[in-house]
Amino acid sequence: MNNSKIVQVQQRVPLSRGIPLSIQHTFAMFSASVLVPYLLGISPAIALLMNGVGTLIFIFVTKGKSPAYLGSSFAFISPALLVINNPNLGYQYALGGFVVTGFIFMTVAVIVKFAGVKWIDTVLPPAAMGPVVALIGLELAGNAAQNGGIILTETYKSINSKFVIAFIVTLLVAIFGQVLFRGFASAIAILISIITGYAVALGLGIVDFGTVHQASWLAMPNFLTPKFNIEAILIIIPASLVVISEHIGHQVVTSEIVGSNLLEDPGLHRSLFSDGISTSLSGFCGSVPTTTYGENIGVMAITKVYSVWVIGGAALFSILLSFVGKASGLIQSIPAPVMGGVSFLLYGMIAASGIRLMVDEKVDYSKSRNLAMTSLIFIVGLSGAYIKIGSVELKGMCLATIIGIIMGLVFYILDKMQDRKSTRLNSSHGS
Repeated sequence: MNNSKIVQVQQRVPLSRGIPLSIQHTFAMFSASVLVPYLLGISPAIALLMNGVGTLIFIFVTKGKSPAYLGSSFAFISPALLVINNPNLGYQYALGGFVVTGFIFMTVAVIVKFAGVKWIDTVLPPAAMGPVVALIGLELAGNAAQNGGIILTETYKSINSKFVIAFIVTLLVAIFGQVLFRGFASAIAILISIITGYAVALGLGIVDFGTVHQASWLAMPNFLTPKFNIEAILIIIPASLVVISEHIGHQVVTSEIVGSNLLEDPGLHRSLFSDGISTSLSGFCGSVPTTTYGENIGVMAITKVYSVWVIGGAALFSILLSFVGKASGLIQSIPAPVMGGVSFLLYGMIAASGIRLMVDEKVDYSKSRNLAMTSLIFIVGLSGAYIKIGSVELKGMCLATIIGIIMGLVFYILDKMQDRKSTRLNSSHGS
């Protein structure tokens, strides 16, 4: 490694280099900033705005010592869709859950400040966390297939060959892009696949430019106020533990890349707290929860540019882009088969990430407890099983997360009881 080429965390770069580097980060975060709001059926403009604002808050709270871009979290797609598709609720009630989630992040940050992070493995050990993460992708697999037009639904009464072509081309570019692209292209493989799929869809005549024509060049993002409902909140908040764990993992990886222990300085409590502020603020304004993102880490690893000034520049570009109405209209004109092709791979990668977590943590399935925990979480999450308490219905990943937490705590208590029993036996033998 040539250390002379490394740009350190708090090092400034000339504008001639800083601007293209910042734009690069903005585009690398495309899937995080655009895909999530698209899948939830809201304008991406508000997400672009709040992700940019959230990133600036993150930089400020962490004293400019932790380079991270906050993007829209995929972990909340599944529970948010449950709330949105509930005829008695809707997106504004999902926003209420997002606000509460942000406060949970901040509460956990305070706990981390005084108690450290070891307790998280007790509440949700790797044998539980892995399948919960996997469920995020597996639950959404059907939606990707529906958007792609490759299965018959109420929307698609018959298979449209043009839709299938656009879907397959987008999916293949996304797959082979992950494998074959090098350098910066590999960091934006998803963006390249969307552009390619869009071009193919344009050639096939399935792109509707109505939203682009109707949009003005300058426009205010669509702000929405949250509504609060206990059912919606209970559906949303289990995903917060997944994001907290993901956040910790990202900070560990980023620490390794930049060569500084970010968990200690500026401290995990600061990064979590700023993530919480950003998420609650997003919920209050009509956007989706935020979190640190792997794409951001990938770009830093490739470029060796760790400067928070570059990250801050990317946030400013995201904010500026949110006020360009034509840009939002263009994003909304992307055909469902194109987004379906991207989502098809993306959801699979999320599911695979859960499996990878179990492998990385070396979960021992010769231990019956680990096997039982993982098995039960998967079957609860995928079986359609649900628990209804009053008007609150918990199912899928939400119910599986709660089951995982309960099992983790029960096994922890049993271990402590067993340790005490062993201690007493040893004491009696010693006497």
